[in-house]
Amino acid sequence: MDTTTDDAKAKIDQMVKGTDVVLFMKGNKTMPQCGFSAKVAGVLNYMGVDYADVNVLENADIRQGIKDYSDWPTIPQLYVKGEFVGGCDIITEMTLSGELDQMLEQNGVAYDKDAADKIREANA
Repeated sequence: MDTTTDDAKAKIDQMVKGTDVVLFMKGNKTMPQCGFSAKVAGVLNYMGVDYADVNVLENADIRQGIKDYSDWPTIPQLYVKGEFVGGCDIITEMTLSGELDQMLEQNGVAYDKDAADKIREANA
């Protein structure tokens, strides 16, 4: 059952399509309020990615709406150039495999390659 308001869908669509990188998360990039959100924000922050953070705890319509929008049941959710990338596990795997680097490069999103390499070295 779709419980999202049209207003929330429009806001989500505008955020996802109007910003290069958007992270829907619990809390914000400087003060995440769950471990999974903290992990994804930590990766993006460390890699120097310029991204918008949307705190789903501030708006119940957005919190449910983003799940309906992506047909993905959990938060955080990362979008790059309007495309849903994934949640915490997927972003972690993509970071460690180098796929996230490739996606950012292909979409013209600046990031610190040395920082990305350091994450992989630390987790090897």
